[in-house]
Amino acid sequence: MSCYRYAAYGSNLHPGRLSERTPSATLVGTRFLPDLSLRFHKRGFKDGSGKCNIVAGGSGVFVAIYDIAEAERRDLDLCEGLGYGYDHEWIPIPDHGPCLTYVADSLAIDDALRPLDWYKEYVLRGARFHGFPADYVSALESVPADTDSDGPRSRREWECILNLDAE
Repeated sequence: MSCYRYAAYGSNLHPGRLSERTPSATLVGTRFLPDLSLRFHKRGFKDGSGKCNIVAGGSGVFVAIYDIAEAERRDLDLCEGLGYGYDHEWIPIPDHGPCLTYVADSLAIDDALRPLDWYKEYVLRGARFHGFPADYVSALESVPADTDSDGPRSRREWECILNLDAE
């Protein structure tokens, strides 16, 4: 089976979340990338809220590295909105080589955006799962988030988040 390496930094950090999208995803490690920073400023193509993006400079970002079957790449592309504000980028990660990730197109960035509460919670659960440092988790916790006004979507996402704890 042909695989590719994927670097997750946002809502796909938690292996439970990622395996819903790509069942073959196998965690191979985590890394701190000091030359990048995490922002919640990518406009979501479905709901218009702030989604994660990585940018050059700043305080650094933690990533989780996964091996994923090449046959599932299209599935992840669809979930991530490739072509709808996200582009592929291969980033070099020490000890892991080039890893595919998704980076926001400049036209999809708006620094005034805020994540929805459930989206932010996916990122937090992933960071905690991987044992990222307390100051990194605290910085994520301090990001302002909006309550999702779409009740059915909100309930569905919170149910998925609660199921992460059951795994």
